[in-house]
Amino acid sequence: MQPHVVFIHGALNDHTVWRAQSRHFAQHGYRVLTPDLPAHGAAPGPALGSVAAMADWLLAQLDAAQIGQAALVGHSLGALIALEAAARAPQRIGHLALLGVAYPMKVAETLLATARSDEPRAIDMVAKWSHTPGHERADELRQLMLRLSRQQSGRHLLHTDLAACNAYDRGEAAAGGVHCPTLFIFGASDVMTPPKAARTLTAALPHARSVTVQAGHAMMVEQPDAINDALLKFCLPEH
Repeated sequence: MQPHVVFIHGALNDHTVWRAQSRHFAQHGYRVLTPDLPAHGAAPGPALGSVAAMADWLLAQLDAAQIGQAALVGHSLGALIALEAAARAPQRIGHLALLGVAYPMKVAETLLATARSDEPRAIDMVAKWSHTPGHERADELRQLMLRLSRQQSGRHLLHTDLAACNAYDRGEAAAGGVHCPTLFIFGASDVMTPPKAARTLTAALPHARSVTVQAGHAMMVEQPDAINDALLKFCLPEH
């Protein structure tokens, strides 16, 4: 049976942040699903306001795609969604990979307020903080977020996503319901979700493995080969 892997993007992102990983896993025989969250990218709205609602939506996507069991790979907000989904339907998740995760994933009040009052400025802040200083592809994330913001003009999508991260309070409980192999991938230079901010989750998932790559929060773009290698070795140990 062809194995499945599902990639879940983060706040005000879409499936395109997973291009390198999607290609890599498809080349290794996986059926790949990279859904856009509601109101993100090509997906219709309205946006969902909580991690719990997003996890339920994700499981419904697995149903619609007739996927019985899959590996879940989530980044940032997407990592919280993957964690919650794995706890809600443990029999359906064969592997769980959490990239750039923190718990609690608290968002600075200044950023939340700016995301509501001046979304372009908040996007500039997030894009800057998501990359190691001077990275050549730093503007790609900014342009993606601006495009998604224009598609949802006036709906404060970045604020909705960040507020969902900030409000999520089920991390430890969800971790207690996860029994599949679990992998944390951290960016050594990540200032958005520094590795130390995941200590509560790593303690709650003592069976999990951890990998650190030399990257910021946008690790899939900064270190695609390292991320691909870590994920594939995790999902397919024989590789």
